Amino acid sequence: MIDQNLLRKDPMYVEEMLKRRNITIAVREFLSMDQERKTIQVQTEDLQAQRNKLAKEIGMLKAKGLSAEDLMQKASSIPEKIDTLTEKLNVLHRDIHSWLSQIPNLPANDVLVGKDETDNKVLRLIGTPTKFNFEPLDHVEIGEKHGLDFDTAGKISGSRFAICYGKIARLHRALGNFMLDLQTSQNGYKEYSVPVVVNREAMYGTGQLPKFEEDLFGVFKGGTKEEKQTAFLIPTAEVPLTNLVTNTILAEEELPLKFAALTCCFRSEAGSYGKDTRGLMRQHQFEKVELVHITKPGDSEASLEEMLSHAEMVLKKLELPYRIIQLCTGDMGFSAQKTYDIEVWIPSQDTYREISSCSNCGDFQARRMNARYKSVETGKSKNLFVHTLNGSGLAVGRCLIAVLENFQNSDGSVDIPEVLQEYMGGLKKITP
Repeated sequence: MIDQNLLRKDPMYVEEMLKRRNITIAVREFLSMDQERKTIQVQTEDLQAQRNKLAKEIGMLKAKGLSAEDLMQKASSIPEKIDTLTEKLNVLHRDIHSWLSQIPNLPANDVLVGKDETDNKVLRLIGTPTKFNFEPLDHVEIGEKHGLDFDTAGKISGSRFAICYGKIARLHRALGNFMLDLQTSQNGYKEYSVPVVVNREAMYGTGQLPKFEEDLFGVFKGGTKEEKQTAFLIPTAEVPLTNLVTNTILAEEELPLKFAALTCCFRSEAGSYGKDTRGLMRQHQFEKVELVHITKPGDSEASLEEMLSHAEMVLKKLELPYRIIQLCTGDMGFSAQKTYDIEVWIPSQDTYREISSCSNCGDFQARRMNARYKSVETGKSKNLFVHTLNGSGLAVGRCLIAVLENFQNSDGSVDIPEVLQEYMGGLKKITP
């Protein structure tokens, strides 16, 4: 959530930064509601002061045995006036909250201004795109030989689901375990096992609600479809991991915090009709290792670079070609102020595809979650909002695609990357 003090102090700056995200917002709408809120609060406080003053005067008159009828008559109308103003104030608070909830994070000053993904910038290429001396297959054709089943999954669950079995299932599990072990043993992350069902407040805290409700899978707890969803399946472990610090005040020496989890993720893909309908690229259910940092404000920029290097490490150890992209203002997520994407080489598509997205959200999510730390930098204790960061480290299914396609052989076998062989019981190759 945007800092309300910034909206009051420099509305033109907020409007200009949002224009960089191709969003036109009239901050005067907020300022008008905010001014009305202040006016009603002052009126309410004045009435409360009058009520308290009259109560004292009435008490003094009664103590002297004198009549307080006139003052009691005057005081009798005050509670109703206060109730009326309180109801107006509650409506205003809801309207202001609703207005603020729809506004995305402001981009960092060094983020490229652009309209969409075509304006993103390639920062660096690592490795050379894989070339073959035979006609390579895509991961669906390879997977059919080794244990990847879309037809049965479709009968059980519908489109955009998959079943892995046998060696493919083991390779999928090996990838997830390798990623999680790497981050926890070498990069200092604390491993968490978290719920995949969360409440509305948790979704709001990380920015999925209210704007992206149609992209989520809702869970109804013993109610009817007409009732409001009481919970949701997580679209990413960013939600439960980041919410570990919701409504808390951390000690400064606790920071930074680094969390990691391997979970199933669920996305309705409401806006992706017709996109990536073949294979594992865009599924309703998939697994992902998520990385989350909780830092002091001055440390988050360096923390983003560190997180990016941790996600990159997975692909370097797997020896997969990839590239780093800096997203422009028009392609960043709702809660992000700066984002890097990692794209891995997919031979069958002759292009790079996103496999990780690492974002610095600044204090945007922390304001929604009321996540703070006690700062003592100035010699005086003060509660400040933390900065939150999140990134994929990595998406397991897309990594499986990359391994199957980049390590395939002409006889239909697939070489196992060296770092995964211990997770595969020493197996160096899977054969049909």
